[in-house]
Amino acid sequence: MTLLKMFGDFRKNTPEERNIRFGVREHAMGAVCNGIVVHSPGLIPYCSTFFVFTYYMRAPIRHYLNFVMTHDSIGLGEDGPTHQPVEQLFSLRAMPGILMLQPADVNETSASYRIAVINRKKPSILALSRQKLSQVEGTSVEGVAKGGYAISDNSSGNKPDLILISTRSELEIAAKAADQLRKEGKSVQVVSLVCWELFEEQSEEYKESVLPSEVTSRISVEAGVTLGWEKYIGQKGKVIGINRFGSSAPAGRIYRELGLTVENLIATAKSL
Repeated sequence: MTLLKMFGDFRKNTPEERNIRFGVREHAMGAVCNGIVVHSPGLIPYCSTFFVFTYYMRAPIRHYLNFVMTHDSIGLGEDGPTHQPVEQLFSLRAMPGILMLQPADVNETSASYRIAVINRKKPSILALSRQKLSQVEGTSVEGVAKGGYAISDNSSGNKPDLILISTRSELEIAAKAADQLRKEGKSVQVVSLVCWELFEEQSEEYKESVLPSEVTSRISVEAGVTLGWEKYIGQKGKVIGINRFGSSAPAGRIYRELGLTVENLIATAKSL
């Protein structure tokens, strides 16, 4: 997503091309893209960099353009803590007037990008992984449009014993943990909370259908700081996240070290 592969570089002699190479200039990139939006409202620019470098371009995140951020967490662990965003996701959710989209697979990414292109009122930020991800069963374009939705539920219309809430690459962890817990007789609902802002725009009836208030056994799992999740997991729920800086090691080792695993999620569920 950092390059439009069907097009060349925009230069003096090739003004018809679409890619502008800014170099290591995140702030300037965001500002120039804002200028494109203001000057030519019919154009839809997007700018892309590592998610951790949104700090360098925070001020330009104002106009309704698309910010496509890659390397969204600790997935490419060898880059080390300087390139592993931990608090960025929460800090961007805290900014007013922004759509912060965290897709988990191809279905959710295509749906998120469609939302970002159609949205012409506020900035849209897509946080994408750089590592390879599997297709998660149950994800849908329609669900993403509502910000959050259940991708699986074996409660047969009854109250589930447990709700697992997740985003991005961690949704696969939640889905696998749910499968194992179901084999042990638990009824589990798995919720993908792709965009908090869109979810909050839905009716109270819809939000209650996704996160029924009577189910207090809830766990969220996300590779980032845990601030903010208390709104969705309640007083009796638990949060699995990262409240420290990352490490330089292969992704699997870091995920295990930080407890972002199927095994830890299952153990946490059994402790509720």
